[in-house]
Amino acid sequence: MVQTAGLIVTGPPDLGGGGPARSALKLRPMSSAQLGLAPPPFPCTLPDDDARLLEVRALLEDRYAGVILTGPPGTSKTWYAGHIAAKLVDCDPERARFIQFHASYQYEDFVEGYVPQEEGGFALVDKHLLEMCEIAREVPGQLCVLVIDELSRCDPGRVFGEALTYIEMSRRDQDFALASGRFVSIPDNLFFIATMNPLDRGVDDVDVALERRFAKIALDPDETLLTDILTANGVDAALQKRILTFFRELQKGENLLAKVGHAYFRGVKDQASLERLWTHQLRFYLEKAFRLDPDRFNTLRNSWESIVVRPTQQAPVTSDGPTPPATDDAGTDPVST
Repeated sequence: MVQTAGLIVTGPPDLGGGGPARSALKLRPMSSAQLGLAPPPFPCTLPDDDARLLEVRALLEDRYAGVILTGPPGTSKTWYAGHIAAKLVDCDPERARFIQFHASYQYEDFVEGYVPQEEGGFALVDKHLLEMCEIAREVPGQLCVLVIDELSRCDPGRVFGEALTYIEMSRRDQDFALASGRFVSIPDNLFFIATMNPLDRGVDDVDVALERRFAKIALDPDETLLTDILTANGVDAALQKRILTFFRELQKGENLLAKVGHAYFRGVKDQASLERLWTHQLRFYLEKAFRLDPDRFNTLRNSWESIVVRPTQQAPVTSDGPTPPATDDAGTDPVST
Protein backbone atom coordinates (compact mmCIF):
# COMPACT_ATOMS: atom_id res chain seq x y z
CA MET A 1 0.00 0.00 0.00
CA VAL A 2 1.44 3.36 -0.98
CA GLN A 3 1.24 5.86 1.85
CA THR A 4 1.57 9.28 0.25
CA ALA A 5 3.84 11.50 2.31
CA GLY A 6 3.18 14.66 0.30
CA LEU A 7 2.10 16.11 -3.01
CA ILE A 8 3.86 17.61 -6.01
CA VAL A 9 1.69 20.14 -7.85
CA THR A 10 2.28 20.19 -11.60
CA GLY A 11 0.44 21.53 -14.60
CA PRO A 12 -1.38 24.81 -15.17
CA PRO A 13 -3.47 25.95 -12.20
CA ASP A 14 -5.55 28.31 -14.33
CA LEU A 15 -8.55 26.72 -15.99
CA GLY A 16 -8.86 29.78 -18.22
CA GLY A 17 -11.63 31.05 -20.45
CA GLY A 18 -14.45 29.60 -18.41
CA GLY A 19 -14.71 26.65 -20.80
CA PRO A 20 -14.00 22.98 -20.11
CA ALA A 21 -10.48 22.26 -19.00
CA ARG A 22 -8.20 20.50 -21.46
CA SER A 23 -5.43 19.82 -18.97
CA ALA A 24 -5.63 18.94 -15.33
CA LEU A 25 -3.93 20.23 -12.26
CA LYS A 26 -1.97 17.14 -11.29
CA LEU A 27 -1.46 16.43 -7.61
CA ARG A 28 1.16 13.73 -7.82
CA PRO A 29 2.20 11.79 -4.75
CA MET A 30 5.71 12.54 -3.50
CA SER A 31 7.75 9.53 -2.52
CA SER A 32 9.10 9.16 0.97
CA ALA A 33 12.61 9.38 -0.50
CA GLN A 34 11.80 12.80 -1.97
CA LEU A 35 10.86 13.98 1.51
CA GLY A 36 13.87 12.33 3.14
CA LEU A 37 11.71 9.87 5.06
CA ALA A 38 12.02 6.13 5.57
CA PRO A 39 10.14 4.02 2.98
CA PRO A 40 6.55 3.26 3.99
CA PRO A 41 5.80 -0.24 5.28
CA PHE A 42 4.83 -2.63 2.51
CA PRO A 43 4.18 -6.36 2.91
CA CYS A 44 6.66 -8.38 0.89
CA THR A 45 6.86 -11.67 2.74
CA LEU A 46 4.93 -13.98 0.42
CA PRO A 47 7.09 -16.92 -0.72
CA ASP A 48 8.00 -16.91 -4.41
CA ASP A 49 6.45 -20.37 -4.79
CA ASP A 50 3.10 -19.43 -3.22
CA ALA A 51 0.35 -21.07 -5.28
CA ARG A 52 -1.81 -17.93 -5.51
CA LEU A 53 1.13 -15.78 -6.55
CA LEU A 54 2.12 -18.26 -9.27
CA GLU A 55 -1.50 -18.34 -10.45
CA VAL A 56 -1.59 -14.55 -10.80
CA ARG A 57 1.74 -14.52 -12.63
CA ALA A 58 0.36 -17.06 -15.10
CA LEU A 59 -2.74 -14.93 -15.67
CA LEU A 60 -0.49 -11.96 -16.32
CA GLU A 61 1.09 -13.96 -19.11
CA ASP A 62 -2.41 -14.64 -20.46
CA ARG A 63 -2.87 -10.88 -20.88
CA TYR A 64 -5.72 -10.24 -18.47
CA ALA A 65 -6.14 -6.65 -17.34
CA GLY A 66 -6.25 -7.88 -13.77
CA VAL A 67 -7.60 -10.48 -11.39
CA ILE A 68 -10.54 -10.51 -8.99
CA LEU A 69 -10.03 -12.46 -5.77
CA THR A 70 -13.51 -13.65 -4.91
CA GLY A 71 -14.80 -15.53 -1.90
CA PRO A 72 -16.83 -15.39 1.33
CA PRO A 73 -15.84 -13.08 4.19
CA GLY A 74 -12.71 -14.06 6.07
CA THR A 75 -10.96 -15.94 3.26
CA SER A 76 -7.85 -13.71 3.12
CA LYS A 77 -8.80 -11.85 -0.06
CA THR A 78 -7.49 -8.48 1.09
CA TRP A 79 -4.39 -10.06 2.63
CA TYR A 80 -3.54 -11.87 -0.58
CA ALA A 81 -4.24 -8.81 -2.72
CA GLY A 82 -1.71 -6.72 -0.81
CA HIS A 83 0.94 -9.41 -0.57
CA ILE A 84 0.65 -10.44 -4.22
CA ALA A 85 0.84 -6.81 -5.31
CA ALA A 86 4.03 -6.39 -3.28
CA LYS A 87 5.70 -9.31 -5.03
CA LEU A 88 4.57 -8.21 -8.49
CA VAL A 89 6.21 -4.80 -8.04
CA ASP A 90 9.42 -6.31 -6.62
CA CYS A 91 8.64 -4.90 -3.16
CA ASP A 92 8.72 -1.29 -4.44
CA PRO A 93 5.88 0.56 -2.66
CA GLU A 94 6.05 3.47 -5.11
CA ARG A 95 4.75 1.21 -7.90
CA ALA A 96 1.62 0.00 -6.11
CA ARG A 97 -1.41 1.59 -4.55
CA PHE A 98 -4.21 0.20 -2.39
CA ILE A 99 -7.68 1.78 -2.50
CA GLN A 100 -11.13 0.69 -1.38
CA PHE A 101 -14.43 1.15 -3.19
CA HIS A 102 -17.50 1.97 -1.09
CA ALA A 103 -21.13 2.94 -1.53
CA SER A 104 -20.42 6.63 -2.21
CA TYR A 105 -17.40 6.07 -4.47
CA GLN A 106 -17.67 7.80 -7.84
CA TYR A 107 -15.89 8.45 -11.15
CA GLU A 108 -14.69 11.73 -9.64
CA ASP A 109 -12.88 9.82 -6.91
CA PHE A 110 -11.21 7.34 -9.24
CA VAL A 111 -10.51 8.91 -12.63
CA GLU A 112 -10.65 12.72 -12.49
CA GLY A 113 -12.62 15.35 -10.69
CA TYR A 114 -12.84 18.99 -9.75
CA VAL A 115 -11.58 19.94 -6.30
CA PRO A 116 -11.83 23.30 -4.50
CA GLN A 117 -8.73 25.47 -4.33
CA GLU A 118 -7.56 27.60 -1.41
CA GLU A 119 -7.49 30.70 -3.57
CA GLY A 120 -11.05 30.01 -4.71
CA GLY A 121 -12.57 28.19 -7.64
CA PHE A 122 -12.03 24.60 -8.67
CA ALA A 123 -9.29 22.68 -10.46
CA LEU A 124 -9.50 19.48 -12.45
CA VAL A 125 -7.36 16.90 -10.69
CA ASP A 126 -6.12 13.43 -11.66
CA LYS A 127 -7.33 10.76 -9.27
CA HIS A 128 -6.06 7.27 -8.47
CA LEU A 129 -6.39 5.68 -11.91
CA LEU A 130 -4.72 8.51 -13.82
CA GLU A 131 -2.07 8.95 -11.12
CA MET A 132 -1.14 5.28 -11.39
CA CYS A 133 -1.10 5.56 -15.19
CA GLU A 134 1.43 8.38 -14.87
CA ILE A 135 3.56 6.40 -12.43
CA ALA A 136 3.49 3.38 -14.75
CA ARG A 137 4.56 5.49 -17.73
CA GLU A 138 7.60 6.68 -15.80
CA VAL A 139 8.83 3.09 -15.32
CA PRO A 140 8.32 1.36 -18.70
CA GLY A 141 8.97 -2.35 -18.56
CA GLN A 142 8.25 -2.52 -14.83
CA LEU A 143 4.88 -3.67 -13.54
CA CYS A 144 2.71 -1.31 -11.49
CA VAL A 145 -0.33 -2.52 -9.55
CA LEU A 146 -3.55 -0.83 -8.46
CA VAL A 147 -5.33 -2.85 -5.76
CA ILE A 148 -9.08 -2.24 -5.49
CA ASP A 149 -10.54 -3.68 -2.31
CA GLU A 150 -14.31 -4.32 -2.14
CA LEU A 151 -14.90 -3.93 -5.89
CA SER A 152 -18.61 -4.72 -5.59
CA ARG A 153 -19.41 -2.15 -2.90
CA CYS A 154 -20.21 0.44 -5.58
CA ASP A 155 -21.13 0.50 -9.28
CA PRO A 156 -17.73 -0.28 -10.89
CA GLY A 157 -18.95 0.47 -14.41
CA ARG A 158 -19.91 3.99 -13.36
CA VAL A 159 -16.64 4.47 -11.46
CA PHE A 160 -14.40 3.33 -14.34
CA GLY A 161 -16.39 5.31 -16.91
CA GLU A 162 -14.72 5.50 -20.32
CA ALA A 163 -11.69 3.67 -18.99
CA LEU A 164 -13.72 0.46 -18.79
CA THR A 165 -13.04 -0.25 -22.47
CA TYR A 166 -9.39 0.77 -22.36
CA ILE A 167 -8.25 -1.32 -19.42
CA GLU A 168 -8.44 -4.27 -21.82
CA MET A 169 -4.93 -5.26 -22.81
CA SER A 170 -5.64 -4.97 -26.54
CA ARG A 171 -6.60 -1.32 -25.98
CA ARG A 172 -3.65 -0.26 -23.86
CA ASP A 173 -1.74 2.86 -24.89
CA GLN A 174 -4.66 3.97 -27.08
CA ASP A 175 -5.79 7.56 -26.50
CA PHE A 176 -9.40 8.06 -25.46
CA ALA A 177 -11.43 11.08 -24.36
CA LEU A 178 -12.54 11.62 -20.77
CA ALA A 179 -15.69 13.47 -19.74
CA SER A 180 -13.59 16.64 -19.36
CA GLY A 181 -12.49 16.45 -23.00
CA ARG A 182 -8.91 15.50 -22.14
CA PHE A 183 -7.28 12.60 -23.97
CA VAL A 184 -5.46 9.95 -21.92
CA SER A 185 -4.30 6.35 -22.27
CA ILE A 186 -3.66 3.42 -19.96
CA PRO A 187 -0.15 1.96 -20.20
CA ASP A 188 0.31 -1.75 -20.66
CA ASN A 189 2.37 -2.15 -17.48
CA LEU A 190 -0.51 -1.27 -15.13
CA PHE A 191 -2.18 -4.32 -13.58
CA PHE A 192 -5.30 -4.46 -11.40
CA ILE A 193 -6.00 -6.71 -8.41
CA ALA A 194 -9.52 -6.50 -6.98
CA THR A 195 -11.34 -8.27 -4.17
CA MET A 196 -15.02 -9.13 -4.13
CA ASN A 197 -17.46 -10.99 -1.92
CA PRO A 198 -19.72 -12.82 -4.42
CA LEU A 199 -22.65 -12.52 -2.00
CA ASP A 200 -22.55 -8.73 -1.67
CA ARG A 201 -25.70 -7.02 -2.88
CA GLY A 202 -23.63 -4.98 -5.33
CA VAL A 203 -22.31 -8.03 -7.19
CA ASP A 204 -25.31 -8.01 -9.53
CA ASP A 205 -24.35 -4.47 -10.49
CA VAL A 206 -20.80 -5.38 -11.52
CA ASP A 207 -20.66 -4.73 -15.25
CA VAL A 208 -20.28 -7.88 -17.35
CA ALA A 209 -17.85 -5.99 -19.57
CA LEU A 210 -15.68 -5.29 -16.53
CA GLU A 211 -15.76 -8.90 -15.37
CA ARG A 212 -14.80 -10.09 -18.85
CA ARG A 213 -11.54 -8.19 -18.67
CA PHE A 214 -10.57 -9.75 -15.35
CA ALA A 215 -9.70 -13.30 -14.43
CA LYS A 216 -11.24 -14.62 -11.21
CA ILE A 217 -9.53 -16.60 -8.48
CA ALA A 218 -11.77 -18.26 -5.89
CA LEU A 219 -10.63 -18.09 -2.27
CA ASP A 220 -12.62 -20.46 -0.09
CA PRO A 221 -12.61 -21.18 3.65
CA ASP A 222 -9.41 -23.15 4.13
CA GLU A 223 -8.94 -25.71 6.88
CA THR A 224 -5.17 -25.79 6.36
CA LEU A 225 -4.86 -22.03 6.76
CA LEU A 226 -7.06 -22.19 9.85
CA THR A 227 -4.73 -24.80 11.32
CA ASP A 228 -1.76 -22.56 10.55
CA ILE A 229 -3.45 -19.62 12.29
CA LEU A 230 -4.29 -21.63 15.40
CA THR A 231 -0.83 -23.18 15.58
CA ALA A 232 0.84 -19.78 15.25
CA ASN A 233 -1.39 -18.50 18.06
CA GLY A 234 -0.30 -21.34 20.33
CA VAL A 235 -3.72 -23.01 20.53
CA ASP A 236 -3.36 -26.47 22.08
CA ALA A 237 -3.99 -29.53 19.92
CA ALA A 238 -7.18 -30.62 21.71
CA LEU A 239 -8.86 -27.24 21.25
CA GLN A 240 -7.68 -27.06 17.64
CA LYS A 241 -9.46 -30.34 16.90
CA ARG A 242 -12.71 -29.03 18.34
CA ILE A 243 -12.45 -25.80 16.38
CA LEU A 244 -11.78 -27.69 13.15
CA THR A 245 -14.76 -29.94 13.79
CA PHE A 246 -17.04 -26.92 14.14
CA PHE A 247 -15.39 -25.23 11.14
CA ARG A 248 -16.29 -28.25 8.99
CA GLU A 249 -19.85 -28.08 10.29
CA LEU A 250 -20.09 -24.46 9.13
CA GLN A 251 -19.13 -25.42 5.57
CA LYS A 252 -22.01 -27.89 5.26
CA GLY A 253 -25.31 -27.02 3.68
CA GLU A 254 -26.34 -24.88 0.74
CA ASN A 255 -26.41 -21.48 2.43
CA LEU A 256 -23.31 -19.76 1.06
CA LEU A 257 -23.69 -16.93 3.57
CA ALA A 258 -22.82 -19.33 6.38
CA LYS A 259 -19.48 -20.41 4.94
CA VAL A 260 -17.36 -18.52 7.45
CA GLY A 261 -13.73 -18.02 6.47
CA HIS A 262 -10.66 -19.06 8.42
CA ALA A 263 -9.61 -15.45 9.12
CA TYR A 264 -12.47 -15.07 11.58
CA PHE A 265 -10.40 -17.18 13.97
CA ARG A 266 -7.22 -15.11 13.70
CA GLY A 267 -7.60 -13.77 17.25
CA VAL A 268 -8.26 -17.12 18.92
CA LYS A 269 -5.57 -18.14 21.41
CA ASP A 270 -7.47 -20.16 24.00
CA GLN A 271 -10.92 -21.24 25.11
CA ALA A 272 -11.82 -17.82 26.47
CA SER A 273 -10.97 -15.93 23.27
CA LEU A 274 -12.82 -18.57 21.25
CA GLU A 275 -15.97 -18.07 23.29
CA ARG A 276 -15.66 -14.30 22.87
CA LEU A 277 -15.50 -14.85 19.09
CA TRP A 278 -18.88 -16.58 19.23
CA THR A 279 -20.47 -14.16 21.67
CA HIS A 280 -19.42 -10.97 19.91
CA GLN A 281 -19.19 -11.91 16.23
CA LEU A 282 -19.99 -15.39 14.90
CA ARG A 283 -23.34 -15.62 16.64
CA PHE A 284 -24.59 -12.42 15.02
CA TYR A 285 -23.18 -13.29 11.61
CA LEU A 286 -24.88 -16.70 11.61
CA GLU A 287 -28.16 -15.30 12.93
CA LYS A 288 -28.23 -12.99 9.92
CA ALA A 289 -27.25 -15.77 7.52
CA PHE A 290 -30.09 -17.97 8.78
CA ARG A 291 -32.71 -15.33 9.53
CA LEU A 292 -35.10 -17.26 7.28
CA ASP A 293 -34.03 -20.64 8.64
CA PRO A 294 -33.94 -20.39 12.45
CA ASP A 295 -33.90 -24.17 12.82
CA ARG A 296 -30.55 -24.39 11.05
CA PHE A 297 -29.16 -21.59 13.21
CA ASN A 298 -30.29 -23.41 16.33
CA THR A 299 -28.60 -26.57 15.03
CA LEU A 300 -25.33 -24.69 14.56
CA ARG A 301 -25.63 -23.07 17.96
CA ASN A 302 -26.15 -26.47 19.55
CA SER A 303 -23.16 -27.79 17.61
CA TRP A 304 -21.07 -24.93 18.94
CA GLU A 305 -22.13 -25.70 22.49
CA SER A 306 -21.54 -29.45 22.23
CA ILE A 307 -18.34 -29.39 20.16
CA VAL A 308 -16.54 -26.29 21.35
CA VAL A 309 -17.91 -25.05 24.65
CA ARG A 310 -18.98 -28.19 26.48
CA PRO A 311 -17.61 -31.17 24.53
CA THR A 312 -19.08 -34.47 25.66
CA GLN A 313 -18.59 -38.05 24.66
CA GLN A 314 -21.47 -40.44 24.36
CA ALA A 315 -20.67 -43.72 26.02
CA PRO A 316 -21.10 -46.63 23.59
CA VAL A 317 -23.55 -49.26 24.76
CA THR A 318 -22.31 -52.86 25.05
CA SER A 319 -23.92 -56.06 26.25
CA ASP A 320 -22.44 -55.36 29.65
CA GLY A 321 -23.84 -51.83 29.78
CA PRO A 322 -22.35 -48.50 28.83
CA THR A 323 -18.60 -48.23 28.53
CA PRO A 324 -17.21 -45.51 30.80
CA PRO A 325 -16.04 -42.42 28.88
CA ALA A 326 -12.34 -41.76 28.55
CA THR A 327 -11.07 -39.57 31.35
CA ASP A 328 -8.64 -36.70 31.28
CA ASP A 329 -6.20 -38.87 33.21
CA ALA A 330 -6.08 -41.22 30.24
CA GLY A 331 -5.08 -38.29 28.05
CA THR A 332 -7.93 -38.89 25.59
CA ASP A 333 -9.60 -35.99 23.83
CA PRO A 334 -13.36 -36.74 23.63
CA VAL A 335 -13.78 -35.16 20.19
CA SER A 336 -10.86 -36.91 18.56
CA THR A 337 -12.00 -40.40 19.49
